[in-house]
Amino acid sequence: MPKLKRALGFWELVLTGIGIILGAGIYVIIGPAAGLAGNALWLSFVIAAIVSSFTGLSYAELSSRFPHAGAEYVYTKEAFNKKLAFIVSWLMIISCIIASATVALGFSWYFNALFGTNIILTSLLLILIMSMLSLYGIKESAWFAIICTVIEAGGLIIIIFLGLPYLGSVDYFEAPQGIGGILAAASLVFFAFIGFEDMVNTAEEVKNPVKNMPRAVILAVGVTAIMYILVAISAISVLGWEGLSGSHAPLAAVAQQAFGEGSFTALGTIALFATANTILLIMLGISRLIYGMAERGMLPKVLSKVHKERRTPWVAILLVMAVSMVFVLIGNIQTVASLTNASILIVFLAINASVIMVRHKENAKEKVEKGIFRMPLNIGWFPVIPLLGFLSCLFLLLNIELNLIIICLLLVIPGLMLYNMLERVRRK
Repeated sequence: MPKLKRALGFWELVLTGIGIILGAGIYVIIGPAAGLAGNALWLSFVIAAIVSSFTGLSYAELSSRFPHAGAEYVYTKEAFNKKLAFIVSWLMIISCIIASATVALGFSWYFNALFGTNIILTSLLLILIMSMLSLYGIKESAWFAIICTVIEAGGLIIIIFLGLPYLGSVDYFEAPQGIGGILAAASLVFFAFIGFEDMVNTAEEVKNPVKNMPRAVILAVGVTAIMYILVAISAISVLGWEGLSGSHAPLAAVAQQAFGEGSFTALGTIALFATANTILLIMLGISRLIYGMAERGMLPKVLSKVHKERRTPWVAILLVMAVSMVFVLIGNIQTVASLTNASILIVFLAINASVIMVRHKENAKEKVEKGIFRMPLNIGWFPVIPLLGFLSCLFLLLNIELNLIIICLLLVIPGLMLYNMLERVRRK
């Protein structure tokens, strides 16, 4: 059976990582988040950035220890057991598929603002097109993503500079809903940081992943965190929280306020590249997770099939495409984004706990693995940063609506049913 091709170098990995993190979250979620946090929106981004940095370091260490596709499954299996690994991976798959639907709706908001098209139909067509590109090849997809990343980063830099003349025009600590609103917004804008976890699922297509993967994750998270905070300050300075929250194309509205009607079209077009890019990269990451699990016998074997010529996991890609289209039909971007956040925060709890458990097992064997990335700030063998990551993810999770957390937990049930069914098949 053909295998995945190692085609991605360090800078290609960094740029694709920045591309997936920078996407629709900042271009779309910033509007609803402003309605929650008010002019203190930037504080919400700071909180979400800190939480993401903790978990990003956990992914960095685990990716260096276990550089394989199917990352979440591999990490939690090594730390705990096969059943928990399956459930965590199942939630990761669900969260990323919902995320692709969220981003597709974000794309369609901007497309509708520019051309007046149907939001649901546009979202479905976009998912189809990006799926076909991801089927074509990892190298081609990565280069498309790099081009989009340059464009979308340019758009954010424009927003930052547009806000410079407006600095000091608002009270940056004005929060109509108080600290509760700031924390709720942090839980929502956390969606904008999602993406670094998808980077590690391309490990089997990366050159020298033990060295390159952790460095790329850390750099991608750091660059995007700084840009997000600066964009939030700039956008609030230009429009204020009321104007920002009232727009379906918030960053384009910032440009329109600063430069006039023509700039709305320019920033709206950049947002289209950003959101399309994010969908492509989510699909690349999650299809590799499904492929990695199927190859290890933890999902139906058909999902591990690789196209003979294109060397891509084509069955997994088509499955992600089909289920993403179903979630698009929900239609409400804030609900879909919050549902994504709830499920992925549960996954991040497991990832941070996995680092602690892997370190504990390493200490029990009294044999420290050499040549891998080990995060700083340790008390003896115990890593402090994963503990902070666990507690901060739990804190954000508790600021999401209870009904959405319950829905996430209910989504575990079909995963458990599938796991038990596959276990019965393996025993026969």
